[in-house]
Amino acid sequence: MSDLSLYKRRLRWHAEDGADGAGARKTGRTGADVTLKVPVGTVALDAAGALIADLDTTGSTAVVARGGLGGRGNVHFKSSTRRAPDHAEPGRKGEELEIALDLKLIADVGLVGPPNAGKSSLLRALTAARPKVADYPFTTLDPELGVAAIRGSRLVLADIPGLIEGAAHGAGLGQRFLRHVERTKVLVYVVDGSANDPWRDLETVKAEVALFSPELVKRPHIVAVNKLDLGPVRRLRARTRRPGVMFVSALSGEGLPDLMEAIGDRVASAQRPELVASPRVTRLRERRSDELTVERLPSGFVVRGEQVEALVERSNLESESGLARFQSQLDRIGVNAALEAAGVQPGDTVRIAGVEFEYQP
Repeated sequence: MSDLSLYKRRLRWHAEDGADGAGARKTGRTGADVTLKVPVGTVALDAAGALIADLDTTGSTAVVARGGLGGRGNVHFKSSTRRAPDHAEPGRKGEELEIALDLKLIADVGLVGPPNAGKSSLLRALTAARPKVADYPFTTLDPELGVAAIRGSRLVLADIPGLIEGAAHGAGLGQRFLRHVERTKVLVYVVDGSANDPWRDLETVKAEVALFSPELVKRPHIVAVNKLDLGPVRRLRARTRRPGVMFVSALSGEGLPDLMEAIGDRVASAQRPELVASPRVTRLRERRSDELTVERLPSGFVVRGEQVEALVERSNLESESGLARFQSQLDRIGVNAALEAAGVQPGDTVRIAGVEFEYQP
């Protein structure tokens, strides 16, 4: 897969339900999993924006929601007084949660810079990529990837659309673009040497990267001043004493072999970027309180508590013996006593986990 468009068309996914327990000693069958395929580089986030899993390598998997336990068969309810129980246990509900899928490019090198600095032209000159190139800002509206061969290995370069002041706060779709350089090992800051103040442009881009991620701005980087084929840029190079700055021309190719060598050296010595947060491969439901509560409403009584709600979920209320067992369990865990303390009367409506009962002592 190359994108997440499938998940824009379909928003809800449901794994197969587990089977209820049954007679003849049968425990409920486990429901089949649903596996959602995503492109390499996809991250799964919960509703609060916390990282659930980072699928950054081919074949990596994550469990984002667990199924419920299967129901126990009738043999589990056999007793000295009931040799052939007529009920089994329904399966329990599984997890349900909302997640956001976000795709981040995986590249060795990210080309970042202001609009119209020539990043797309540079990507085209260094790789076999053929991005759209034109002499106006924001030609690139989506990141472009290209592959360059150096010293017998392949490097993936990404052209990140132009960054303007305020990009880290969303200006010019900046956050949408900046996230794609989080995984890169090396940054190449590309500036237009013929601009009014290329050094101010460079500091603006660096500042936006730092605002987006203080860790990202510390990555190994190279500064490439583009458009060396123009006279003003040649004069700028003659009077520049800044260390680590390389002057290149994406149009004529001047300086590109040296730039590619420098990129290869930086990538070879760079460490794999660390994730912003530790991935979780599972997210379990928050544990509900064991406390049993009874609320009196005009329409009746509502009973809440983890134990009693789980009891309703796993009880077979359609069978006589299942209902008898349910009633005895209610008494055992103190539900009847709590209702009577709250003033329940015979015939009152009692709701537990969405199921209504008529109270009879």
